Amino acid sequence: ERYLVDRELGRGEFGVTYLCIDRDTRELLACKSISKRKLRTAVDIDDVRREVAIMRHLPKSSSIVTLREACEDDNAVHLVMELCEGGELFDRIVARGHYTERAAAAVAKTIVEVVQLCHKHGVIHRDLKPENFLFANKKENSPLKAIDFGLSIFFKP
Repeated sequence: ERYLVDRELGRGEFGVTYLCIDRDTRELLACKSISKRKLRTAVDIDDVRREVAIMRHLPKSSSIVTLREACEDDNAVHLVMELCEGGELFDRIVARGHYTERAAAAVAKTIVEVVQLCHKHGVIHRDLKPENFLFANKKENSPLKAIDFGLSIFFKP
């Protein structure tokens, strides 16, 4: 196996995201492991396939988390992605208590840019919320990145 799985970073309805390390480059990454046991219906399986297809389809962007690799074993489908160490937009909003108009405008601008990029490439995210935006790092001016394309769909622009 190319990646060494480390500690849990978060958990969702279908899977768990772990910190992982590329054994060759020592790069820190995130691995979303989706349990095959939880993929009970053909619709669930199609949703995971579509999530991977959409992440591969979208162009590289500073506002969208990058998918490095998708693979599977007997137990799970694994999505290896860039690691965003700055935490969720939701948690940063709660910790701050409030945003200045300028800071809120910067966040809104990123969200609109993500929507624009997705729509330009025939994708609707369908799950935009503060929990689905992560900061790349802990710095105040960290890039904000959209994650979780599990509910996304393709459309004809």
